[in-house]
Amino acid sequence: MPFHLDDIQLKSFIAVAETGSFSQAGDIVGRSQSAVSIHIQKLEQGLRCELFDRKHKEIHLTEKGELFLAYARKIIELQWEAFSKINEPEVKGVIRLGAPDDFASHYLSEILANFSKYHPQVQLNIRCDLTLNLLSEYEAGNLDLVLIKRDAGTIKGGTVVWKEPLVWVCSEKHKPKEPVQLILSPAPCVYRSRALAALERLRKPCEVVYTSPCIDGRISAVKAGLGITVLPLNFIPKGLVPAHASFRLPPLQDCEIALLRSAKLPEAGTVLADHISHSLEKIPHY
Repeated sequence: MPFHLDDIQLKSFIAVAETGSFSQAGDIVGRSQSAVSIHIQKLEQGLRCELFDRKHKEIHLTEKGELFLAYARKIIELQWEAFSKINEPEVKGVIRLGAPDDFASHYLSEILANFSKYHPQVQLNIRCDLTLNLLSEYEAGNLDLVLIKRDAGTIKGGTVVWKEPLVWVCSEKHKPKEPVQLILSPAPCVYRSRALAALERLRKPCEVVYTSPCIDGRISAVKAGLGITVLPLNFIPKGLVPAHASFRLPPLQDCEIALLRSAKLPEAGTVLADHISHSLEKIPHY
């Protein structure tokens, strides 16, 4: 019996595997929870095996599901590679790109590696820094493209390419303290200013006990129990959890990443900007 693969079925499967939730997967692929469930059932019927273990409260991949996940990701990647090869023109030159360090390390590495594979004649010069420093470099003409964190409406221009919730994060055994012990980037930092402003609005006492420009340093400090920090929901590493409601912390606005393009952006820069935007669209947003 022939096995026909449907693109949306594969995307639904990948989304369920990565989120552990049919409802969240539906939000990601733009389908209802029941539609995603049907997609998975059709895949399992075609493959003649169960892809997910549904015997427990949490959804886990079966052994064959783990095996198929690698193939599903590769198939989607090959589709994108074919699209890029056919639709992205052959370009060359040097492009200077700026991006926040945490966003670059979490999302951009594979995206930029794929771009370089498709366009070997384009040299990428990448600068990772805090948003306000990147903006200064961009306005001075030292960057062709820049990804920045911003509050909606505070920075004009550009295209929003990513958005997800910001949450307070702590170690699994961390207990609420007064004043709130904060672990943050140094100023100027969007997450820092947003955290301090939210606590000030609530008139909740706080103090910054650990400051580091390096995300790995901040995460290590949080894991050690020195305090809490602010991260996008999708950035939370193992060993850290969203702060419990008992901490009585104020809600935070969503994280918004915008892509700014220089007015004199060369063709290679336009191709890179489109590649980044299209690639980010494929990544699950929680």
